[in-house]
Amino acid sequence: MAIEEITGRIAKDLEYLKRYTATPGNGCTRLPFTKEARKAVDYLKELMKDAGLEVSEDVTGNVFGVLKGENPEAPCVMMGSHYDSVVNGGDYDGIAGVICAIEVARQLREQGVKLNRNFVAVGFCDEEGMRFGTGYFGSGAMLGHRDVEYCKKFKDTDGISIYEAMQEYGLDPEMIEQAKWPDNSIGYFMEAHIEQGPVLDTEKIEIGLVDCIVGIQRYMVTVNGRADHAGTTPMDMRMDAVDAATKVISKIPDWAREKADGTVATIGYINTVPGGMNIVAEKCEFTVDIRSKNNDNINDIANRIRAALDREVQMMGGSYEMDTKLVITPVDLSQEMLSIMEESCKEHNYSYKYLPSGAGHDSLEIGQQLPTVMLFVPSREGRSHCPVEFTKYSSFAKASVVMTDLAINLLSR
Repeated sequence: MAIEEITGRIAKDLEYLKRYTATPGNGCTRLPFTKEARKAVDYLKELMKDAGLEVSEDVTGNVFGVLKGENPEAPCVMMGSHYDSVVNGGDYDGIAGVICAIEVARQLREQGVKLNRNFVAVGFCDEEGMRFGTGYFGSGAMLGHRDVEYCKKFKDTDGISIYEAMQEYGLDPEMIEQAKWPDNSIGYFMEAHIEQGPVLDTEKIEIGLVDCIVGIQRYMVTVNGRADHAGTTPMDMRMDAVDAATKVISKIPDWAREKADGTVATIGYINTVPGGMNIVAEKCEFTVDIRSKNNDNINDIANRIRAALDREVQMMGGSYEMDTKLVITPVDLSQEMLSIMEESCKEHNYSYKYLPSGAGHDSLEIGQQLPTVMLFVPSREGRSHCPVEFTKYSSFAKASVVMTDLAINLLSR
């Protein structure tokens, strides 16, 4: 199959999917359990059927397409990514990996590859965690890591829980444990993704072989004080939630810089209550996202945040809650699968580089339990999670060729 034809198919699919956004003309906004997500899933189902796959959707909104092998009971080879996006995000993050998985299935059929086990293409629901502040919902459910209480606990900014959103979407959250795949039913997981960073684009390298993914911890912190008049309440008689919160917030980036080694910490959301210009804030909410290849770095920063909050609220006379949204440890990816992809890159004369992933992916959740590998393609200027996110369709085509070679190796076992 000529690379130009593969490029054309991928371009057609991704161009069509661009229409499924809640913010036309201002990036992709495709949050989980929305009408945009439903339309994207329905289109993915059509593509999977056209590729000769047996299609199903599970109780969490994950969509699967199965190319049957001679021994369907053997642990399958699974490939895919997520179909949701952040708000005003890009058109390739996640969804391009789902399209690449479907393209690999096409190439397996066209090449007449003998499959000793099933090949499964998957589109996962809610990897980003944008709506409910969590992440890896669909892939975590597939591994048995999500339950009904989880669905009831986490809510969006409108107070709608995952549980309620699933019901409105037409799913039954009470059945969520049925999303778990049986033990030993998945043998290998593969994911193609845009880099979301500048390395490959800057160095003009075609393929990134991802050898590890950073760990992530996410928290929602609420500092509680007391609302008072901004003009008549003396500074030494206030219980100012913003004053206490910002004293902690200002230290967090420097703690990450101190750790170095690629450790990062981000405060991406801050909200004050009641939010009036002339009112001392009763409450200040903020999120913290900490990432590192070294889990000890993450834990130490989280512990420093707690200690600083203890100190500041005690001085203020208030209180705080630090609600854990996500805890996931760093993961090393399969060296065996990386080596197979490296040989494929050499065979096709694609330039390549080993590199870590500073972003979390479904592979981070899955790689905790299963042999997993990721392949990156260049992101122009490293831009992602924004409307200007761009990757050449030919880059996805090259990725699909390399991953087809890997799939052939794994499926023949």
